[in-house]
Amino acid sequence: MFRKLPGDEARNLVSTTPDTAVVFRPAVVRTPAVVSIVIWLSRLIASLIRILWRHPIACAVALAPVGVALAYGWRWGLAFVGVVTMTGLSWALLGKASFLRLVGWRLLAWWRLIWVYRRHWQPVMVVSGLGRHIRGRDYLPRLIKVSCTSWADLVTVKMLNGQSVKDWTDRVDHLAHGFGSRTCRVAVARAGRLTLTLPRHDPLAAPLPAVPIPDVVSVGPVEIGTQEDGRPLHLKVHGTHVLIAGATGSGKGSYLWGTIRGLLPAMRAGLIEVWALDPKRMELSLGRALFGNRYAAAPADCADLLEAAVSVMQERADRFGGSQRSHTPTTEDPFVLVVVDEVAFLTAYQPDKGLRLRITAALAVLTTQGRAVGFGVMAALQDPRKEVMNIRNLFPDKIALRLDESEQVDMVLGDGARDRGALADHISPVPELGAGVGYMRLETSPDPVRARAAYVSDDDIRAMVAQFAPVVFEPADGGR
Repeated sequence: MFRKLPGDEARNLVSTTPDTAVVFRPAVVRTPAVVSIVIWLSRLIASLIRILWRHPIACAVALAPVGVALAYGWRWGLAFVGVVTMTGLSWALLGKASFLRLVGWRLLAWWRLIWVYRRHWQPVMVVSGLGRHIRGRDYLPRLIKVSCTSWADLVTVKMLNGQSVKDWTDRVDHLAHGFGSRTCRVAVARAGRLTLTLPRHDPLAAPLPAVPIPDVVSVGPVEIGTQEDGRPLHLKVHGTHVLIAGATGSGKGSYLWGTIRGLLPAMRAGLIEVWALDPKRMELSLGRALFGNRYAAAPADCADLLEAAVSVMQERADRFGGSQRSHTPTTEDPFVLVVVDEVAFLTAYQPDKGLRLRITAALAVLTTQGRAVGFGVMAALQDPRKEVMNIRNLFPDKIALRLDESEQVDMVLGDGARDRGALADHISPVPELGAGVGYMRLETSPDPVRARAAYVSDDDIRAMVAQFAPVVFEPADGGR
């Protein structure tokens, strides 16, 4: 009777005889040896074909000496290995970039696939809960491909049917530590497939010197640093608004001054005006000569300057209405960037309620109506809570630097950003390691991008003032 019951139901059987134990012996089906051999050989051949298809260069490098040795003898095989080794070393020394792109990263990907991911795939999937064990059979997500860049492994995975992206984002810590990486980020490659980004080292660990002032007059995007993948970090300011959130010492000033530094040629050409609000009187005051009388520090002056910006914006909107829907910077109608350092002091911590309401209303008008007529707002703050900055959702582009709490990451970058790898609360508080490091979430992409802004020192700011202030500084006319 017991032989007909499934194995999972044997634990529910109860013996009515105290001295007799229930013994369950599953039925044994004897398979002919030839069938087992055929199955094993077919799997072996399929695995070899799959390896040859996915890693042709690595397989060719490994098999070519064997083929030469079998055809011409071991001496020729050894000579072939020597020639290939010397050729590879010469290529790596003389053309490192092309060698890494065509050979180096592919060989590393093959090695990482065999030694790291295939070796640990089953235990990591099972322990993390991404694999399933049903009726004695393991169901695991399929490892499709591993590719390597200069700083990370990109692992393509096919999810199990019925799994969701959230199942994986909830287990990024398991995946990172299981495969020996510092962090893990999950991105959707296509339906049913994910790309896991597992860094091998941190390319942003060292501070960056200030980006040289560009020679070309441009309103952006402005180069202010480096992305994690080695590409330059370009920040768009014209046609958007930018919110920068980070704890004290996280490097917010690097983003503010890096942006201003990249806009200096356009400021000198009259295509851009920067209006600066500096309630702390510490961050922007060193370069206040660059802004002329469009600089304010006292709360009342900040409110007046913001309301003046609103007046100019509305006057421009009246002229543009019915004739154009987007703004092109000209000397008559330049792009106006309103830079606000520590905006929370003006919108939440200011004791004068009347000033708070005036400032909040002006910022709300600028962020809701300013983009089309050439007005942008770049605001920095330490506390991103809604009661501190209730208009944070009006900023399309957001940057999260080092934050104190994990919940603050989603407050700044939006729901689910931390699950997708934006670990802003894990950024080092040591200035040399973490200042300027942050995660950007742009309007055009939901996935956060890790980057580091270059450090603009006090000497750099003084040099900027000495070179550009005499030309940029002009008395404001009327409402400007």
